[in-house]
Amino acid sequence: MKITRIETFKYWAEWCNWLFVRVSTDEGLYGWGEGSLHGAIQSVETAIHELGATLIGQDPAGVARHWQAMYHAWRWRGGPTLFTAMGALDMALWDIEGKRLGVPVYRLLGGPFRERLRVYASHWLNSDHTPDQAYARAQEAVRRGFSGFKAGPFRRDLLAQDDVRAIRQATDLIAAAREGAGPDVEIFIECGELLSPRTAMLAAHAMAPYRPGWFEEPIPFENARAMINLQRELPVPIATGERLLSRWEFRELLQEGGCRIIQPDLMHAAGITEVHKIAALADVYYIPVAPHNPGGPICNLAAMHLAAAIPNFFMLEQMEDERPLRDAVCTEPVVCRDGYFELPTAPGLGTDLKLEALEDHPFHPQPHRTSSDSLWH
Repeated sequence: MKITRIETFKYWAEWCNWLFVRVSTDEGLYGWGEGSLHGAIQSVETAIHELGATLIGQDPAGVARHWQAMYHAWRWRGGPTLFTAMGALDMALWDIEGKRLGVPVYRLLGGPFRERLRVYASHWLNSDHTPDQAYARAQEAVRRGFSGFKAGPFRRDLLAQDDVRAIRQATDLIAAAREGAGPDVEIFIECGELLSPRTAMLAAHAMAPYRPGWFEEPIPFENARAMINLQRELPVPIATGERLLSRWEFRELLQEGGCRIIQPDLMHAAGITEVHKIAALADVYYIPVAPHNPGGPICNLAAMHLAAAIPNFFMLEQMEDERPLRDAVCTEPVVCRDGYFELPTAPGLGTDLKLEALEDHPFHPQPHRTSSDSLWH
């Protein structure tokens, strides 16, 4: 069996573009991958075809071997564009391998450790909501069976003007959400790199009565030492890692206790092959893995297979509002019941794609962020 063709397809899906790759072989077998980078998606598409040239004419078997070939294809390695391209191709190769052997990908990874995956509703409430709306949204999450949801309560503009007021308003939202959700549901706080060590401490103490499950990326991710120092003082677990791209970038953070949960993104951290190694590294430090999972159906399935095959899985992000579109694209939609994903049993990743379902979602370039969007406080 030889790889003969690599195709890409991109579509606008609400807030970003979904980019799919199909890797085909001379025996009619093909695999799907996804590289939906929030931003320079056309650069990723170009990199997929450039890296894909190393695969044409090759037997698709031996995914780790192909990962190494792509990683060392040029002198310059890494970065979100190249690693997202690698992630998309890596997923497609695993999909082919599972289909060829007639087993789900998680079997190839040594799993499953579990047959259902606990999920939380992401982007479930934000700073645009009132406390009454936060209360109602929390109750709706419980009604749908979720045992956790994520909130983004901080207003960027207000933090720039009056951080004490911004933290108070954010705390009022979380207080209302806790009342609506009850005592046992997890409420995860999306900080979006908007805080500083000072304001993160203020917010964590203000929200402590409402038991936040984590503070996600409270400060910008680039300075691992600053994150390490903050976790040592912060009375809330830090979850981070969606922008870290390899085991080497996670090493210092894990070794020095810079977080309590890691969130590698399979699309951006070079695919299933690399994130499986990142999870193993985290297991050495008894750190659980909650994969960042913001993409389309192939990203979601790849994260599910990885989560099923590692001992230190915690919870999986679920873009609940996008579930209808993901389901419409899949020939075998993922089953979500009572706050859990049920593992697919079909070979490979477990679905084919119906791209015709996205015909009314044509690609358009990602809007640029303004300079004020990058400020932290």
